[in-house]
Amino acid sequence: MSHKAAPKSHTIDSHLPDLGDLSRQLLKAQEEERRRISRELHDETGQALMVLRFHLEMLAGDTKSEEEKAKIQESLEVLDRAIEGLRRTIARLSPRVLEELGLVAAIRRQALVMAKHTGIKAHLELPEDLASMDHDIEVALYRSVQEALHNVAKHSRANNFTVRLARSGSKISLQIEDDGVGFSPRTAPERGFGLTGLRERTAALGGSVRIHSESGHGTQIRILLPWLADRPPKPASAGNPEIHRHLAAARAS
Repeated sequence: MSHKAAPKSHTIDSHLPDLGDLSRQLLKAQEEERRRISRELHDETGQALMVLRFHLEMLAGDTKSEEEKAKIQESLEVLDRAIEGLRRTIARLSPRVLEELGLVAAIRRQALVMAKHTGIKAHLELPEDLASMDHDIEVALYRSVQEALHNVAKHSRANNFTVRLARSGSKISLQIEDDGVGFSPRTAPERGFGLTGLRERTAALGGSVRIHSESGHGTQIRILLPWLADRPPKPASAGNPEIHRHLAAARAS
């Protein structure tokens, strides 16, 4: 008498975290890590550079040799460039300007600062009055502007760029375009252009990214994210071993 094998059963653990929720928490954890690094750069490296500048100024006042004064002045100029570079790095790491000014003003400032440093003309189409939205969405939009404008400054050789932000029903749309040299999305190294991180961040929040570019005809990036009302932020990594594991792996690499 033969016995048929009982069909195998598969049980799905209902306590496993949702992948979308895990991605969102990982984004929060990354932002917290950026803030921590920016604080350390400001409090340690930044303060050390300012002390060094103070000592160089004292040396310049004490020396009577014009040759030594010239060398100290040259060192001060190099140091000032390093301090300015550190400030830009800190600003990129921590969206403090976003928290202090709000999304629209932060985007406007980012665009105008970039225009000032590069000479590329900025065209801004931003809403005058935008209701407060979910903090994660605001951070994602601001980070997207940062990365897209960095690409414009570094790769586009453009004369003009445009940033548009608008809400339409349950969506908020961000569009960045330039009139530069463009590229082929199939052959361009996405990681080098910073587009991979932009796509991953948007997807984690339930949004979409469309990139249109042709060699010699500029680039257009359009990001659609869900409009979510503002809500109190939750700690990103508290009590979630998956987040701690991802952060540990990122630090190790």
